Amino acid sequence: MFEKILIANRGEIACRVIETCRKLGVKTVAIFSEIDANARHVAMADEAMPLGGRTPTESYLRMEAVIDAALRSGAEAIHPGYGFLSENPEFVEELEAAGLRFIGPSADAIRSMGLKDAAKALMEQANVPVVPGYHGAAQDRLAEEASKIGYPVLIKAVAGGGGKGMRRVDDPDDFEQALEAAKSEARNAFGNDAVLIEKFVAKPRHIEVQVFGDGTRAMHLFERDCSLQRRHQKVIEEAPAPGMTDEMRAAMGDAAVRAAEAVGYAGAGTVEFIVDNSEGLSADRFYFMEMNTRLQVEHPVTEEITGVDLVEWQLRVAAGEPLPVRQDALSIDGHAFEARLYAEDVPAGFLPATGRLDHLAFATDARIDTGVRAGDEISPYYDPMIAKLTVHAATREAALAKLRHALGETQIAGATTNLAFLSALAKHDGFSRGEVDTGLIERDLDALTSVPTPCTRSLAIAAVSGIAPAGGGFEGFVLWGALEQQIELAWAEERQLARVASLGAGTYRVGLDGHTHEVVKDGRGWRVDGVAVSARVVTFGSRITIFWGNTYSFDVVDPLQRAQASGQSTDTTQAPMPGLVKAVFVTPGAQVKKGDALAILEAMKMEHVLHASRDGVVASVAVVEGAQIAAGDVMVSLEPEDG
Repeated sequence: MFEKILIANRGEIACRVIETCRKLGVKTVAIFSEIDANARHVAMADEAMPLGGRTPTESYLRMEAVIDAALRSGAEAIHPGYGFLSENPEFVEELEAAGLRFIGPSADAIRSMGLKDAAKALMEQANVPVVPGYHGAAQDRLAEEASKIGYPVLIKAVAGGGGKGMRRVDDPDDFEQALEAAKSEARNAFGNDAVLIEKFVAKPRHIEVQVFGDGTRAMHLFERDCSLQRRHQKVIEEAPAPGMTDEMRAAMGDAAVRAAEAVGYAGAGTVEFIVDNSEGLSADRFYFMEMNTRLQVEHPVTEEITGVDLVEWQLRVAAGEPLPVRQDALSIDGHAFEARLYAEDVPAGFLPATGRLDHLAFATDARIDTGVRAGDEISPYYDPMIAKLTVHAATREAALAKLRHALGETQIAGATTNLAFLSALAKHDGFSRGEVDTGLIERDLDALTSVPTPCTRSLAIAAVSGIAPAGGGFEGFVLWGALEQQIELAWAEERQLARVASLGAGTYRVGLDGHTHEVVKDGRGWRVDGVAVSARVVTFGSRITIFWGNTYSFDVVDPLQRAQASGQSTDTTQAPMPGLVKAVFVTPGAQVKKGDALAILEAMKMEHVLHASRDGVVASVAVVEGAQIAAGDVMVSLEPEDG
């Protein structure tokens, strides 16, 4: 076993690797950018080496700096985590040339599976089923091949991942425009604009198989269902897959092992399959999609149902030990779910969000993989994941109930998150029945993303918290009546003026539009209209967050603030978040229609297309390609509608 390793990553996966190394007595070296100098993974590691810079390109993606840090620290090996350099064959070759071990597969295995077209050809040779399509190098034949395959088709970047460089096309007339968009996105994301064409599976499920190899032989650790996705990003994963038959599990497992052995795979990897679920699961309707030559984000659900520590296996095999067990020694125990908790604005279209985690409390009956603590900032430079919440129970029904409870017990204040969305998804009727496919979220998006309206009792508690946060009275004196103050609360697009009267002894009368409540705050908690409630209130600055069934956040409106217009001006398009301007499509004087693409903003590893909010003429363009801009910056202005 190694004595010391360097972890070439950050966030929750770096913390996850450190936990296993502690168990094995392996010392760890963290690396960090300027942004991450005080990050959790840095505090957890035995040593930490600065890389400088702020963005991934300036820090975690600098191969020479990472290898130099490992050599200077005396580390024997590098664990890449996932993302960053984890699937970069040149990095593997460079570190091995420096005398270091890579805790992962060989450069050749990574290279073989790195390009989707070459990987699919290799899988066909290994008798692994692939989706009908065109994977050839002749990019000028794509439209012709799409017509042969039959619409709808899927355009996919050969070097892609995470939904980048991917477009569905239903009509031949739309093919060229979709192709150009996919190529542009692929070129910007991967430096390679080559694409392939696949038949689009109408009712697909995304089921993947965890594999592990020693470079010669491989084994599988069963499947995970990752069908709950939005924008091709996984949201909730589970293992085993609902509805899976023994016959299909065996067929998929055998295919995944053949895929791994075809490239001499060593370490942990995942073979992803697209499954045609139009008539239910069947052993003859699954197709190879891609192989991720690294540990997956969702590996905890596999660990929970198998009792295996995959990171420990990675370390042991990389150190030269044989595979820890044989295939027939593995079995499935119960059911597990993993929910990905992100800082993102769901109603605004799942836009990544930044902010300070003023309050952070996780459920105690769930496994929590996280790289942040209360008080940390969510940076615009990296993936906005806050934590992975994983539960395990004897049955799917029991595990799902545990997931709902754990999400309900999780408390976050200060940053906008997808917690309410995850809770709604965990309660979705179809998901509860195991009726999952990749289109579920999109079909029921409105219901899943609706923002709950706070009840007047929540408003009353927030009003008291804003005026008397310590629970005592407030200063002042009036004759023949209770002292009263006013407070205005804002949430979503709504505002409410509340009149709060102090009645003494932590008791208040709160008047709202059409409602009056008596609120008591004392050492036992909150009571509203004589009934004890389990609300918890967290206040930071002018933001009041109430955890009570749902999470409600209110902003106290400055009484001197001028009334805002009822809606944002349609004359300007502003940056919804900090980011890098990847492309600008218009110039002053150009005529645009509502919905036309104006620019592309890259933020938190995703590209966001900004569209015109109305028909009009471009008055000015305030940004240029390559510019780093802040949230709220005006990017494009239109001529006023009144001329």
